[in-house]
Amino acid sequence: MFDPVKIRSEFPIFSHHPELIYLDNAATTQKPEAVIRATSDFYQKENANIHRGIYELAANASQKYEQVRRTVASFIGAERPESIVYTSGTTEGINLVAQSFLAGRLQPGDEVVISAMEHHANLIPWQQVCKMQGAKLRVIPVSEAGEIDLAVFKKMLSERTKMVALVHVSNTLGTINPVEEMIEMAHSRDIPVLLDGAQSVAHYPLDVQALDVDFFVFSGHKIFGPTGTGILYGKPEHLENMEPVTFGGDMINSVSFETTTFAAVPQRFEAGTTNIAGVIGLGAAIDFLMKFDKNDILAHLKNLTETATDALRQIDGLKIIGTAQNKSAIVSFTLGNVHPHDVATFLGSENIAVRAGNHCTQPLMDFYGLPGTTRASFSIYNTAEEALRLAEALKDIQRFFA
Repeated sequence: MFDPVKIRSEFPIFSHHPELIYLDNAATTQKPEAVIRATSDFYQKENANIHRGIYELAANASQKYEQVRRTVASFIGAERPESIVYTSGTTEGINLVAQSFLAGRLQPGDEVVISAMEHHANLIPWQQVCKMQGAKLRVIPVSEAGEIDLAVFKKMLSERTKMVALVHVSNTLGTINPVEEMIEMAHSRDIPVLLDGAQSVAHYPLDVQALDVDFFVFSGHKIFGPTGTGILYGKPEHLENMEPVTFGGDMINSVSFETTTFAAVPQRFEAGTTNIAGVIGLGAAIDFLMKFDKNDILAHLKNLTETATDALRQIDGLKIIGTAQNKSAIVSFTLGNVHPHDVATFLGSENIAVRAGNHCTQPLMDFYGLPGTTRASFSIYNTAEEALRLAEALKDIQRFFA
């Protein structure tokens, strides 16, 4: 049986802060003991650089580092480990694809399609590469509920469209986009698709081959792993035809003063000494996550979402922003005329951690005519009781500001 209280006991932060109600999981997740121990053990017992030394510590570090690549490939259903590129996070992965895969393909008048709910990390890289190449960034509108109209999306696709970049789950609205249908529509016109999985990979069963997605990116720190780690998955045929955009050690085949040849995929994209301990911690996070049935996780989060939504809807003056039919456990809201930052400050004084602001989706906030929202985001260690505590605290805020 899925037991969030038992799961919670595996996260040391809650023993140090037993009163903490942590509802900021869309920003970053807490770390289980297994991840902390794996990272610490590497530095204490196994520290060495990879791919270079032939002594035992170095060989073991290299072996563990590459084993995580195989673990990630299995976790997301990749064709082979070489399709997995280590990055510092979702942002770096998207920038790599924008600069290495797309920039050289864009001509003046070409188009890149994104949605109106994208995180800045899946907006600015495409905006900037379009600006450099004289191309156009086109934006799929969203409804008041926070949903994409597939008919509108289909009409936007043309022979000028060179890339579609989509968020799987909105970090602000919680909307779960119909990415299967959208990928199929794009591919019917031979348009590649990048999927931002930062908010989905921890909770949803994912198979990049079944999705047939061209690129998939996510961050380690949002799936219970260390900060400064991330994954770019790319179809092998794409990665093989991409050139590196960061240069230096460990991504080369041979070097002279006249020319350089680059290593095979994926090493050509991993210049310098990477976050080795972080990668090993990321592997431990995925091992931890794979102990659970994703269907049990989804059922738990569905219950939390419904509990929180039902309780919040009972509060006069509270408006939920993002009411898509298909939603994840992210609830954004406004509370009358109380500024979101004041709401978050008050909740923080009650040991309830939430996020307030534009959530790195400023154009989306402009669409709603809001300076920002307060956002509660749930994960596997949260309980229905915490969702109800949030609602009670919001009622206190309402009374205080009345």
